[in-house]
Amino acid sequence: MAEGGPYWAGQVPPRPPTPSRWAAGPRWAGTLRWAAATGVTAALIALGVIVAIQAGQIDQLRDDVAGGRQSAADAADGTDQRLDSLDGRLAAVEDQNEQVFDPPAVAAAVLPSVFQVIADDFTGSAFAIGEPGQTTSGETGRTNVLTAFHVVEAVWSRDGRSVQLERDGKRYTAVIADVDQSQDIALLKVDTGFAGLPAAADPPGPGESVLVVGAPLGLTQTITTGVVSAVRDRTDGPGSMIQFDASVNPGNSGGPVINTRKEVVGIANAKARDAEGIGLAVPIQTACDTFHVC
Repeated sequence: MAEGGPYWAGQVPPRPPTPSRWAAGPRWAGTLRWAAATGVTAALIALGVIVAIQAGQIDQLRDDVAGGRQSAADAADGTDQRLDSLDGRLAAVEDQNEQVFDPPAVAAAVLPSVFQVIADDFTGSAFAIGEPGQTTSGETGRTNVLTAFHVVEAVWSRDGRSVQLERDGKRYTAVIADVDQSQDIALLKVDTGFAGLPAAADPPGPGESVLVVGAPLGLTQTITTGVVSAVRDRTDGPGSMIQFDASVNPGNSGGPVINTRKEVVGIANAKARDAEGIGLAVPIQTACDTFHVC
């Protein structure tokens, strides 16, 4: 028997198979490895491109977010500026409204606080200042009242202290609490609660509109209007005087001179003789500093 196994007579021994070009071998394995490497490289390149694109998109998104925040901040600043501007315009309008002189409105606010003073045979005017205080019994009601000293001088000179205040047909007894003869001012107190007038913080300026309330010649609740002509140093004593052109007559002394904001700027106390349109008043700050009631 031949080596390699039996075979039948007459048969040709089988030829060894010819290697196919498709059979697996070293060349095919190399091709596969090259293809795999090429695919991985392409995938990595594609992934890198995608990462780069996404990174760019993220940067753009960050820029958009930052821009949006800046725009929001700018818009907020603009809104704040517009609000500030609006507040400023509103304040200016309110200030203009205060400067508009409305005599009926000013008179309506002031009249309930103004009185006629009856001091023996002499009459004049007076007004409540500030908020009502406390009576000795603890009840709210005591009111500080200012007038000109020469209105109550006759009573003060004879050591009297009691005068009468009259308003709307009613009389109230007031006490002369303090006086300053050199400044021609007097402080009265009455144990009844009356609305007080506020004192202006600053003196008036020339040209400022004013309203004078009083009882000239006994005619109570008389209103006259005018402007401040000047603020002058006194020639007959210390301090200053407010000169105004609103009409005043005997009986106006002690009444309030009011500005457009319904504040007292002065206490009427004199009129130039043989002249028209020259009234004088003691600045309200003088009474405030002297009596500490404002």
